[in-house]
Amino acid sequence: MSEIMPCPKCKSTYSYLSDPLMTCPECGHEWNPDELEETGLVVKDANGNRLADGDTVIVVKNLPVKGAPHPIKAGTKIKNIRLVDSDHNIDCRIDGFGSMAIKSEFVKKG
Repeated sequence: MSEIMPCPKCKSTYSYLSDPLMTCPECGHEWNPDELEETGLVVKDANGNRLADGDTVIVVKNLPVKGAPHPIKAGTKIKNIRLVDSDHNIDCRIDGFGSMAIKSEFVKKG
């Protein structure tokens, strides 16, 4: 890899290649550019599997819904989820309930 990358820790543009690692002279951080994990929103389900927009998930426990006469039952399949950067990090539409925001710790990839 001959392209110079900015430091992932401090964003300095003065990093340099020191075979096989990249080194930042400002903060001293060293990293392998081939193993650099992609940045962005990372959302994991109850089992630790990484979720993505459009995935189908299954609810792992009954979830009470404020103002609804009954909870979302465990085993309910939710299709076409959308990930958002907030406390309830899954936006979805559930049949019989409508649009919802759910925490990823209550679902598993289905």
